[in-house]
Amino acid sequence: MNYFKTITQIFAVVLLVFLISCSGGGNKTKQVELTKSAQVKTEPVEINAEAKALFSYLVEMGDYVNGRNFPSLIKATSVHDELTKNNHIIDLRDSKVFAKGHIKGAVNVEFTQLPNYFTNHIKPFEFDRIVMVCSTGQMSSYSASLLRLMGYGNVYAMRWGMSGWNKDIAADWWLGAVSSEYADKLEVNVNEKAVVSDFPKMNSGKTGGDEIMNTRFNSLFEAGFSDAIISAEKVFEQPGNYYTINYDRRDKYEAGHIPGAVRYKPNGTLGIVEEMQTIPADKEVVVYCGTGHNSGFVTAYLRLFGYNAKTLVYGNNSFMHNKMIQDKSTLSWLPFSEAEIGDYPVVKN
Repeated sequence: MNYFKTITQIFAVVLLVFLISCSGGGNKTKQVELTKSAQVKTEPVEINAEAKALFSYLVEMGDYVNGRNFPSLIKATSVHDELTKNNHIIDLRDSKVFAKGHIKGAVNVEFTQLPNYFTNHIKPFEFDRIVMVCSTGQMSSYSASLLRLMGYGNVYAMRWGMSGWNKDIAADWWLGAVSSEYADKLEVNVNEKAVVSDFPKMNSGKTGGDEIMNTRFNSLFEAGFSDAIISAEKVFEQPGNYYTINYDRRDKYEAGHIPGAVRYKPNGTLGIVEEMQTIPADKEVVVYCGTGHNSGFVTAYLRLFGYNAKTLVYGNNSFMHNKMIQDKSTLSWLPFSEAEIGDYPVVKN
């Protein structure tokens, strides 16, 4: 009896040691696997020669996109207060719309003609400020970004466009554009950035950064503005068709964003090769922010490098306006309202 008892005890001890050994070995194996997994890093991808040359040139010109003057916006109140100063106002709207009412002293220049106008019709640096205006501020933001990157450091875009100048104009544009139609379609989960890849192939045929810059600058204005914008309706219809960039603060992103949208940090994306390499070169890219102004600047920068980027017109205001009003105090949203509109006169010709 004692013999069987002893055998049983020995067997129990052996079994216990075996189980502990297996358990410890298993954990060790898992730990090794986890360690190896943590050590796996994405292999660096070298960007193509033209992209590299353009980057170098822009660095030499100054890091505008990460400076305190980006984006270069000016309020309608400031434009009005400085009408008698040495400023030059360029109105990008259609000539017929311009004739119905514009800011006193403004000149009407077609978007596609801006490079020619700056080169052959004015001496840009003779002015303290050159203010770009349009109906909403979207086209002027896009234009001002390209002009700034070209070295015209005194160019600004007027916030809200002519909608911020006069209520009658705003009625046809910003006041009719704000919407909360897709506020119930937002998601709050964090989406990961795409894998690192090369920049788009610009195929400019140039080798020098300045030559590439000139070629891209002129080609983007020649292409017009319509291909650089997209509506909220189209994006929400098929969000999976786009690589959507939320260019805003983390708390705003986490409060609700377009399905599939990936957050990119302001002042921590543009001009940083490793960050921009996570933006797919082979997919349509949508950039959005609160008002469409910042995204207009960002879109211009990305398109300069060949990305098929589009700015979401009116930004968050176009799909979650009521939520912006509701969370204005906690998230510092900038919802458009009549309070943003100046009561300034227009002249006709």
